[in-house]
Amino acid sequence: MNAKKFILAIDQGTTSSRSMLFDQQLLVTDQSQCEFPQHFPEPGWVEHNPDDIWETTLRTCQEVISKASVEASNIAAIGITNQRETTIVWERSTGKPIYNAIVWQDRRTAALCDSLKKKGVEALISAKTGLLLDPYFSATKIAWLLDNVANAREKADRGELAFGTVDSWILWNLTDGKVHATDATNASRTMLYNIHAGDWDDELLALFNVPRSMLPSVKNSADDFGTTTLFGAPIKIYGIAGDQQAAAIGQACFDVGMMKSTYGTGCFALLNTGENAVVSNNRLLTTIAYQLDGKVTYALEGSIFIAGAAVQWLRDGLGIIESAEQSGDLALQADPNEQVYMIPAFTGLGAPWWDADARGAIFGLTRNTGPAEIAKAALESVCYQTLDLLTAMHADWTQSQKTVLRVDGGMVASDWTMQCLADILESPVERPYIIETTAMGAAWLAGSKTGLWPDQLEFAGAWKCQQRFEPIMAKPLRDEKVANWNEAITRLTATPQKV
Repeated sequence: MNAKKFILAIDQGTTSSRSMLFDQQLLVTDQSQCEFPQHFPEPGWVEHNPDDIWETTLRTCQEVISKASVEASNIAAIGITNQRETTIVWERSTGKPIYNAIVWQDRRTAALCDSLKKKGVEALISAKTGLLLDPYFSATKIAWLLDNVANAREKADRGELAFGTVDSWILWNLTDGKVHATDATNASRTMLYNIHAGDWDDELLALFNVPRSMLPSVKNSADDFGTTTLFGAPIKIYGIAGDQQAAAIGQACFDVGMMKSTYGTGCFALLNTGENAVVSNNRLLTTIAYQLDGKVTYALEGSIFIAGAAVQWLRDGLGIIESAEQSGDLALQADPNEQVYMIPAFTGLGAPWWDADARGAIFGLTRNTGPAEIAKAALESVCYQTLDLLTAMHADWTQSQKTVLRVDGGMVASDWTMQCLADILESPVERPYIIETTAMGAAWLAGSKTGLWPDQLEFAGAWKCQQRFEPIMAKPLRDEKVANWNEAITRLTATPQKV
C-alpha cells in the first residue's frame, strides 16, 4: 500500500492563509488558518505585505502537519490555490519584493484604464484575453509598479525582476527560488495572456510596457511545479489553480453548463462552457476554467468585489457584530417593514456594471433603521448581486437557463443567507458537505496527478449535497424587492463618483 496517504492543500486567500490535509478518502484530516493585515494607504488602494502572505502560508503548513502528526514523507503532493490578480514583483537575486502586493480589489490604476479605453484598445484586449479593461487585473498593476517604484523600470529591462500572482510567489518561496511558474488559470487573469493562443501576448506586453523576462512559465493546472524540501522531506508540488477555478473543480463542475458560486471576500460565479470560449454581450468575463493535459476548458465568470467583505465591514468598520457568524442572527431581528438596500461598492462595482468609480451606498434609511436592518441589507446585497450575474450569464449562454447553483465559501454556512439566495434567484441552491471546495479543488489537482485520488468521473460521483435550499418567498414580495434593488443600482451608477 502506498505509504503516502495525504495531500496538502494551500489555500491563500485575500484575508487569510489556510492549509488543509486531505486523506485518500477525500476527507479533511486537519487544517490551520491565519489572518494577516490589510493595508489601505489611500482611498481605493488595497495592499498586502508579500512577506505576510508567505510567512502565514508557511506557518499554516507547518502547523497542520504538526497537528495531524503526519510525517512529510507521508504527503504525496501539494496543491496550491490563491487569490487571483493580486500582483507581486520581486528581485530575482534576493527574492525580496520591491513593493507591497497590489491586491485585486485595488483601484489605483482606474485613470490608466480610462486613458487606454479612450485610445480604443479595450476591444483588442477583450478579444485576446476575454477580460475587460479594468484595474482589477494584473497588467496595469505591474505597469504602476514599474513606473512608481524607484529604479524598477531599469531593473525590469535588465531582467532582474520577476512578476507573479500569489501562486507564483508561494511557489518561488517553496522551491527556494528554483521555480518561477504559474498555471493557465492564473495567467488568464493577468490581462497579458492570450487565452486562445495559450501564451503571453507580445502585443499586450508592448501595450502595457511589461518585459517578457519578468513573466513566469505557464503550465497545466495539474503539472510538475517542482519540489519543496521545507517540511522535512521532499514533497512534489503537482497542482495550481486560481481560487475561483479551484472552487469549480472542487464542486466537480466538469460538465458543460454546470455552475458554481463562491462566497468569500468577494463573490464569483463560474459557468463551464467547455471548449468554447463564449464571448459575453453582458460584460461578463471569458476565462480559463482549467487546463489539463494541454486541453483548455473555458468558463464565463461574473465577479462581485464585495461579499463576505461586507460582513467583515459590519464587524470591523461598524462594530455591530463581534463575529461574522452573528450576521445571520442579527438579520433575523430586522423589522420586515424596513426596506433597506445596501450596495457595497467599497472598491467599485464588478460585473455586470464594471464601474471603477462607484462607491458604496445605503438606500431606504429611516429613523427606525438600526444594526439589524443594516446587517440584513448587507447579506441581501450578496443575493441581489448574484441574481444580476446569473441573469447576465443566462443571456450569454442560452443553453443554460434555470439551473441548480452549487455554492461554497465561508458565507454559505449561514442558512439565512442561503435561503435568501434561493428566494431571490427563484432557483434551488445546493450546499455541499465540504464548503471549502477551493482547497478541495487544489487537492484534487495534486492528488489526481499522483494517482492517489480518483479521476474526474469518480470525483464527480463522490460530490455530496449537505443541504438543498428551495425558493419559498412569495413571488410578489420577491419581485418588489428585486425592483427596489434595481432602482438603487440605477441611482448609484447614474451619480458621478470619484475616489
